Amino acid sequence: MAQLEHLTTPVDAVLRRMRALDAALPERDGVAVFNRVYLAVTEEVGRHLHGGRFGDPRAAIALDVRFAERYLAAVDTVAAGRRPPACWRPLFQLRHHPGVRPLQFALAGINAHIGHDLALAVVDACRTLGCEPAELEDEFDRVGDLLVSLEERIREDLMPGPDLLQIADPLTHLLGSWSLERARDATWAAARALWALRRCGDLAEEFTERLDAAVGFAGRMLLTPLAG
Repeated sequence: MAQLEHLTTPVDAVLRRMRALDAALPERDGVAVFNRVYLAVTEEVGRHLHGGRFGDPRAAIALDVRFAERYLAAVDTVAAGRRPPACWRPLFQLRHHPGVRPLQFALAGINAHIGHDLALAVVDACRTLGCEPAELEDEFDRVGDLLVSLEERIREDLMPGPDLLQIADPLTHLLGSWSLERARDATWAAARALWALRRCGDLAEEFTERLDAAVGFAGRMLLTPLAG
């Protein structure tokens, strides 16, 4: 257990940052909405680590921490008055828009973080651990399974109105065009491609930029204002 506690110290540091953001941001801020979702995911990862539910805790921690660091870097970039990666720009630009609903903010953040950051985090973790992406696939899948289960709960908690009205709600149709399962599959393919291109210089950079732009475009669609 002492060894596990030592391993989870980086996760604890990430949790402290997220909790500080949760305390500092206004409740209706779009970034705050996503941060609460991501905090719940990271807390669940921590519980699974302590419960021994990851086959390789060190790999799971490396992936989780590298993953979280990319979101926190985007927050710090915006706080410093600089432009974040394209995948995060829609959320930060529209975070106070009255016509965007909380569920849209939550899923736009998940889209940016899964579609772009997770692929790069797999590569980061492989470099840290000195391994190939295939060796992280089990941990990738377990984290992905947690996200899928939490996404279902998020939709139930943040989807407004009684069930009968949801069918006609434009939010239902907008969000029906995006799937976390599909995004996760695409991310794994992108991570493997980035790893294969890691020594290709300009080609790897171009692939990363195009991935960033494509995920940002999807995020902007998810944040289409529906009122106000």
